[in-house]
Amino acid sequence: MQVVILESPEAVAEYGAHIFIRHLQKKPQAVLGLATGSTPVALYQKLIQANQQGDISFQDVTTYNLDEYLGLAGDHPQSYRYFMNQQLFDHIDINKANTFVPPGSASNPILACDEYEQMIEQSGGIDIQLLGIGRNGHIGFNEPSSGLLSRTRVKTLTQATIDDNARFFSADEYQPHLSITMGIGTIQDSQQVVLLATGSGKADAIYRTVEGPMSASCPASALQMHQNAVIVIDEEAAAQLEHKEFYKHIERENQTLLAQLGY
Repeated sequence: MQVVILESPEAVAEYGAHIFIRHLQKKPQAVLGLATGSTPVALYQKLIQANQQGDISFQDVTTYNLDEYLGLAGDHPQSYRYFMNQQLFDHIDINKANTFVPPGSASNPILACDEYEQMIEQSGGIDIQLLGIGRNGHIGFNEPSSGLLSRTRVKTLTQATIDDNARFFSADEYQPHLSITMGIGTIQDSQQVVLLATGSGKADAIYRTVEGPMSASCPASALQMHQNAVIVIDEEAAAQLEHKEFYKHIERENQTLLAQLGY
């Protein structure tokens, strides 16, 4: 697990975006796993800018999103399909037919979960999976107690997650309590995982992810077993890490080595 600690949320977005940009320049037909929430927005803005400047293209890219609310159609303003269109897809040269979000309005959501897994497999698997993290350590909608080898499935949201997301819904608006989410095992199959976190509200979750025991009580801790997981965080999110200065030292050494090798 690579832990990168940066000064600001802006620097976190810049670092994360650079990983995606560099990969797309090497592999234009990449399969990307994408996430919603407030943290990825700044990264998406940088990808949009890079696309509009001609540095990268999404014409041959396929995307799979982590999750979706069960019961919301893709044109619902609170759906994650709507979010992705607004925050990324409408602003880049991607073929929307190659952008996939779990179908929240599926008549048979259990079957839809199996089909989503099959689609990812048929695409050759995910090259880079972008993640945020919840205050309780959830990734996607894999809440505490989720199996560490779980696959795409219907998942009940915790009250903490419902409360955290309530700000996006008006008082008289239906807020789903169920979701479809990639499983932790699905995420672990990605060639690379990039998790972004900023702010003091994520500090405990980051501590448990990086330095706590691997446990279903903190789903993100499963990333300790990933072969190529990069945790990119700002100083506030890193506040509880015991080995913070060592992680900074490692990153400086890594950057020196990469510069010497011409990367």
